[in-house]
Amino acid sequence: MEHHFIHHKTFRYRVLNDVQHSTKILYVLHGYGQLVEHFIRKFSEVDEDYLIVAPEGMHRFYLNGTSGRVGASWMTKEAREIDISDTMNYLDALDDHLTKTVEVEKKYLLGFSQGGATAARWNQLGKTKFDGLILWASVFPPDLPPMAGKRSGNPHYFVIGDQDEFFSPAEQEQVISDYSSKNYKVKRYAGKHDIVNSTLTEILAELSRK
Repeated sequence: MEHHFIHHKTFRYRVLNDVQHSTKILYVLHGYGQLVEHFIRKFSEVDEDYLIVAPEGMHRFYLNGTSGRVGASWMTKEAREIDISDTMNYLDALDDHLTKTVEVEKKYLLGFSQGGATAARWNQLGKTKFDGLILWASVFPPDLPPMAGKRSGNPHYFVIGDQDEFFSPAEQEQVISDYSSKNYKVKRYAGKHDIVNSTLTEILAELSRK
């Protein structure tokens, strides 16, 4: 018979920009097999008003075989409900930790690829309230209930490149239709499965005017 118990774990995250001069937080959740050490560099062009915070998924593993490069993952199909709950608690605790020392006016959340599903869940199921959500090249979690209450009024974006190698043209049209039906504003760019700073800058500028 399977049993569970709760024990403490140490989590890893990275930040960009000066805490003292930041007026906004942008949480960025990486994709499958990425590490925050490398992922956070994709946001080096974001304005210094934003404190960029990149939490790392709880599960690290070798990308090829049993040695070499290491990546991280947010969850798998195994014990997924437990991992989702643990991740929500971890991310909310991280926000509590940061906001005790950092006074910010706005909080935004971006999830890339596999991190998009985690971002959607955190936005909807977690305790942290965000002023905008950006899901980038990711599929919306099919198990999430409809948005309700005050969170549904915040701006939501879905972003995808027209040459994304993980989505066929037909799959792109389907995922865009799905997000549009959920009242997400869709942004497309010329490019592959990656963060594009010009598109991100455009979205952040729009969010700052809300």
